[in-house]
Amino acid sequence: MKLYFSQKFIPYIEAIGFTVLLLFRAFSQTPHVVFKRKEIIEQMYISGVGSLFVVSIVSVFTGMIMGLNTGLGLRDFGAEGQIGLLLTITLTREMSPFMTSLILAASVGSAMAAEIGTMKVSEEIDALEVMSINPVRYLVMPRIFGFSIMVPVLCIYSSTLGILGGAIVGHFQLGIDILSYFQDVKDRVSSIPGLKDLYVGIFKGYVFGLLIATISCSQGLRTEGGAIGVGQTTRKAVVISFLTVIFFGYVITAIFYK
Repeated sequence: MKLYFSQKFIPYIEAIGFTVLLLFRAFSQTPHVVFKRKEIIEQMYISGVGSLFVVSIVSVFTGMIMGLNTGLGLRDFGAEGQIGLLLTITLTREMSPFMTSLILAASVGSAMAAEIGTMKVSEEIDALEVMSINPVRYLVMPRIFGFSIMVPVLCIYSSTLGILGGAIVGHFQLGIDILSYFQDVKDRVSSIPGLKDLYVGIFKGYVFGLLIATISCSQGLRTEGGAIGVGQTTRKAVVISFLTVIFFGYVITAIFYK
């Protein structure tokens, strides 16, 4: 029983410990942010501009799907005019941080894990350490900082496009007055509960960004076994990121809205 426990769970505990420690080591490099600003901006560009097209398409269609489903459901009660309010709440609070993070985990996070994993198996990271270059400062810190800054920005962008997608469906398929739709959106966003939804959504995006970037870098640094190991690392980074985002999404919602 003891041997089974050791073989089954200790590797997971070691991986979690390594990832948490890596996050602290990355934050300990904060005084060097000024010197690594070029690399951080490069990572922001890769995460933000590089993902803009996919995030835009997914956000618009998510807003349209949610708008249509919500509107058809509310029509039975004669309340389809409320979809602007409901979409604003759902997108800013939950859906935009969630879907934006999953898109970035699958696209940018996987590439991050594969890049660092390839450097690990080709012994480039060992070479950095031999040259007295700190791999955390050189590779990990810029990726974690750049990625975690861009995710909240993309969450706001995604919410905006989702609300616009809902407006298109609401006006052309459900016959809702477009001015009253956007008036509902404006009233909600400018209210105290609406601002809370917005801040919680931004906070979620930042936490998800930290988690995805740290997990991807951690998996990359723990890569073993050549090209096959890089493939397994990429898959693990995406799967673990997905599960972590779902778990922490629930925890944050429970904390702020219990």
